[in-house]
Amino acid sequence: GPERYEAALEALGSTGAPDPDAVCIVPLLPDGSVLLEREFRYPLNSWVVGLPAGLVEPGEDLAVAVDRELREETGYGLRTDIPEGAVELLPQAGHSSTGMSDESVQTVFAQVEKDEAAHPEHGELIEVFTLPLREVPRFLKQNPLPLGTRLQLVLEIFARNAK
Repeated sequence: GPERYEAALEALGSTGAPDPDAVCIVPLLPDGSVLLEREFRYPLNSWVVGLPAGLVEPGEDLAVAVDRELREETGYGLRTDIPEGAVELLPQAGHSSTGMSDESVQTVFAQVEKDEAAHPEHGELIEVFTLPLREVPRFLKQNPLPLGTRLQLVLEIFARNAK
């Protein structure tokens, strides 16, 4: 029962929060836009609108992982004119699906700028576009494509703050 399970967990002790397995990036541009992706997702057989994201390499600094994933998927990088404030982490990593996996994802707000051509991995079909924050409410009403859950939540917050 639950008491026996709790006792077993307590005996194991806590090692603290694990390092995040992945990053999910909310890329913000100087002009007041957010950078988004249309990515073909094979399980859905559809284009899906989402945020740049990817795995963190073992021992990799989170800011380095953010910059690497941005460059690979979008051709944008962290702004170099604000090196100390280009990445803002949410207070803790979240879990993708607590009933199915122990994967943790660190969501970050990143100040970005165009830097190079994107170079996605083989099999990744990604189109990048910008969305002015003032247009988020309209986008949420008119967008016909599925949205990634994290993006949906972030856009809803932007939309509510725009009112």
